[in-house]
Amino acid sequence: MSLESEIVGLSLAYATLGVLLLIGVVGTRLSWTTKAAAVAVTSAFYVLVFFRLQGLLGWAAYDQLPARFELLWAQVIETALVSNEAGAIYLWVEALDDKNRPSQVPRAFVLPYTRTLAEKVKGAQAEITRGHPQFAKPRDFGTGANTPDGLTPARGGGVGGDPSGGGLLDTKFLGGGAPSIDFAPLPPPMLPPKDAP
Repeated sequence: MSLESEIVGLSLAYATLGVLLLIGVVGTRLSWTTKAAAVAVTSAFYVLVFFRLQGLLGWAAYDQLPARFELLWAQVIETALVSNEAGAIYLWVEALDDKNRPSQVPRAFVLPYTRTLAEKVKGAQAEITRGHPQFAKPRDFGTGANTPDGLTPARGGGVGGDPSGGGLLDTKFLGGGAPSIDFAPLPPPMLPPKDAP
């Protein structure tokens, strides 16, 4: 989602809260069931506001990764056996279009820790420190078919590999499931011909 859609969603949520509050205060002749429904809807919008703020405050998103992206940097937090805290892999990425042009809007994502994914991410970080930018394409748990760029496309719906698209409440995320991400050297962007208008 873009910043504009986050702001619109947040604005609509607060406007709805204001309208419901106005109805509850001004329209005192409403039945108790109507007032109870207004309270329930208002409470639901508080939850919506909480999740919409995630995109504005710079927290790492539990959202679906872009279909193609450049890995800018990552941090791997291993599972702590002593405190029984689940590990996580934080990725700072920039989406790429089909011609390998960057979106110029980097985003932070968080994935559940798996040893395989952590090793791939650490290998990609090593390549970045050597001056070799890394292209990445996530894929889910399916095998998929090879593409011309040698990477496997995502099948299913996203981060969790199912139509839910991942997220904080995705059972595969909570259970430690993570997508596989293939890293490769970043191909140069495909630019239009110089003689084109």
